[in-house]
Amino acid sequence: MKSVTVSIDVPQTAEQVYDFLDVMAHHERFTDHYLTGWRYSGPARGVGSCATVTAALGGAKTDVTIKVVEADAPRRIVERNVSAAGRRLAHGTYVIEPLRTGGTRISFTYTWVRAPLADRLLAPVVRITMRHANRTVMRRLATELARHVSTAGS
Repeated sequence: MKSVTVSIDVPQTAEQVYDFLDVMAHHERFTDHYLTGWRYSGPARGVGSCATVTAALGGAKTDVTIKVVEADAPRRIVERNVSAAGRRLAHGTYVIEPLRTGGTRISFTYTWVRAPLADRLLAPVVRITMRHANRTVMRRLATELARHVSTAGS
């Protein structure tokens, strides 16, 4: 299946964005519209940080384990996602790029490594659903970053 990429530009620095995204518990704040029941394990941040969540998309619910497998501060974070009883394996990659005009572009790419037959048969619909959900994630991420940075600066 083809990957899905969404991005947003924010006024925060790449370091501020990375520092926020590096903490697994922060992800709940901008994804809880479709990822619920967050349960954490491993370190709070960095490689090895992990969460198990319930994803509700397209009328289906499934448990997903999200684990950070690569971290390259302040540029990139790669998560491995396992769901559908191991039949779905994907990577979620955040790329954090400073903008020449100030601020940062955050891109998130969801890449299927292995997908159940139903996902493959409905690939166009699955991709549209993921793109829509992740666009919402990016808008909410921008809002949460603004709150976090203004609170941290107080």
